[in-house]
Amino acid sequence: MTISSGFRSIAVAAIATVGVSLASAAHADSGTIRFSVYKAAFFVGGSGGEGTLTFHGRKYPISIGGVSGGLAFGVSKTYFQGTVRHIRRARDVTGVYGAAGGGGALGRGAQVIVMTNDKGAQLQLTGRQVGLQVNADLSGMSISLR
Repeated sequence: MTISSGFRSIAVAAIATVGVSLASAAHADSGTIRFSVYKAAFFVGGSGGEGTLTFHGRKYPISIGGVSGGLAFGVSKTYFQGTVRHIRRARDVTGVYGAAGGGGALGRGAQVIVMTNDKGAQLQLTGRQVGLQVNADLSGMSISLR
């Protein structure tokens, strides 16, 4: 049985594509991230903040912005810290991250969240919240380098 040259070309291209994909994932790296976010909401909410991405020994200032909608009210400030994974360069952390969830805090509260952007960067965060905030909403957060 002979294999046609067209089929052989497709098979070689498919194997090469898989190899490049695996090599790209193997070269992805991680960094640490810290930021604080102020959030205010009355059904529709907004948030903003700033922080630092540390990647390959360098510190990059970042800005945070976001909106939420659903059952949400209150005012709070949350201090987040954690790891950003699956990035090859600092700008891979930029983009929009989405989450659906719920929670609340009166005074102090804790949060744990994992989010991914369209470039595949994954944030694994823990947070300490101060203020009054009750929510069961859909929210989005945007990170940009300053």
